[in-house]
Amino acid sequence: MDVAPAEPTPRFSFDTHPDRYHHWKLAIEGEVARLTMAVDEDHPLRPGYVLKLNSYDLAVDIELADAVQRLRFEHPEVKVVVIAGDKDKVFCAGANIHMLASSAHPFKVNFCKYTNETRLAIEDASASGRQKYLAAINGACAGGGYELAMACDDILLVDDGSSAVSLPEVPLLGVLPGTGGLTRLVDKRKVRRDHADVFATLAEGMRGKRSVDWRLVDATAPRSKFEAAASERAKKLAATASTRRGPAVKLDPVTAQIDEAKGTYTYKHVALSVDRARRTATLTVHAPTVAAPTTHDAIHAQGAAFWPLRAFRELDDALLQLRFFHEDVAVVLVHTRGDAAKLLAHDAALAMHTDDPFVHEVLALMARTLRRFDSTARSFFAIVDEGSCFAGSLLELALAADRSYMLEDPDGKVAVQASALNGGTLPMGHGRTRLAIRFLATPGRENEALARAQAAPLTARDAEATGLITLVADDIDFADEVRVAVEERASLSPDALTGMEQNLRFAGPESAETKIFGRLSAWQNWIFIRDNATGERGALTLYGKPERPSFDTRRT
Repeated sequence: MDVAPAEPTPRFSFDTHPDRYHHWKLAIEGEVARLTMAVDEDHPLRPGYVLKLNSYDLAVDIELADAVQRLRFEHPEVKVVVIAGDKDKVFCAGANIHMLASSAHPFKVNFCKYTNETRLAIEDASASGRQKYLAAINGACAGGGYELAMACDDILLVDDGSSAVSLPEVPLLGVLPGTGGLTRLVDKRKVRRDHADVFATLAEGMRGKRSVDWRLVDATAPRSKFEAAASERAKKLAATASTRRGPAVKLDPVTAQIDEAKGTYTYKHVALSVDRARRTATLTVHAPTVAAPTTHDAIHAQGAAFWPLRAFRELDDALLQLRFFHEDVAVVLVHTRGDAAKLLAHDAALAMHTDDPFVHEVLALMARTLRRFDSTARSFFAIVDEGSCFAGSLLELALAADRSYMLEDPDGKVAVQASALNGGTLPMGHGRTRLAIRFLATPGRENEALARAQAAPLTARDAEATGLITLVADDIDFADEVRVAVEERASLSPDALTGMEQNLRFAGPESAETKIFGRLSAWQNWIFIRDNATGERGALTLYGKPERPSFDTRRT
């Protein structure tokens, strides 16, 4: 059956700056940052809907993601971030319903993923101990607005007789809270299951004393004392933050040179090339070309140009380009190029200075980028061939890939090698290393494999025997074996592949993060295409209209 190609998503940029924000106000007051949601309803991502009542779309969340990351690097003096709304009696109405209803299915799912990752970045900042978050809910807080609040460490709700928190997606829209709401409700806030059941089916939500008693918020305050209560709670949160503060490092723009006709994206250290006819993409990460800095001062002097920071920011942007603008790509061939010695020297500098706050933030960004790689719905094949540099932090790309193909080179020039960073510095969403997940059947073997791969470069057969590589082929068969594998993969159902890959990638223990992406995202994906939600008589389609939705009442 011939299927018409999907309409391309209109291009937009993930790069922004506080000077260009339309939807957020960022103010720094000593050790407190105030991030105020002030959505400009006339600046949506695309025409066709109005962002009323501080409802948000991807444009709003791109700015939020930028602010969260910029605070970590450019404002290390900040210990607590207060998120508030600037509308009278409105904190945030959640994701804009008309935006969701009018969006193509892939965009809906990618939107949910991106907003999840933004909230996970908030939680990562808190887990680092350096920046805590307070949600100062000054009015109605629904859906994604409450999910944003739940990403914070502390939630203060105004007690004015009308302001409430709610997750109305099930009763009003026939879908689920799309940014981890149900998982955070019971896993993070530890709301009792029966209480959560009532709350998630109560469209009007809860307010006042019961919202505190049921653990939905941490405290309430009357409007007359709300600002004072927020300031006091911010001070207490700041006192729990780490006292170690790093240098302020200004983040420069990360944008690619894009050639639409050729399908190429060229960054300084990363290149992405899309072959639309074959539904494949080639993602190449280049190792550093300069010597590694060896002291704190030398690392700080490089700032945003420091290779690990710049390269992984570029990789992060390339992954987002794939998600939003190249839905038809089936297989991504992951390549690395460059001098392994220089790369390993950079890894060694990071490992030597993990106590440095700036280095800590760089490593945290690298880990978040790799987790975005883990959760991207594309088939990744790592290609270890002549000129490759799958070493240390870039070896993680081969370990994260669904498969890896390595050329057996009689001259021993094609090799892989580990560094200290492969031992737990760049964990997956459940906290385990990608190397450890390979050896669930033989606990402890990952330590042997790491030691062997750190000791010396491993050529193809040794890498295969150690468990680092999926398949090895000689120069006669290598190109054909990869070509056939790619063609076979591209012929399979993309839906089945997405489900299969997400099940296989997250073996081992569960965490709230893996539940959000593995469980909730899969259900949201399914629910979004059911007639009960998005059919002609679906709840999401008819939202705001006088007609009532009509449900297929069969449980499946």
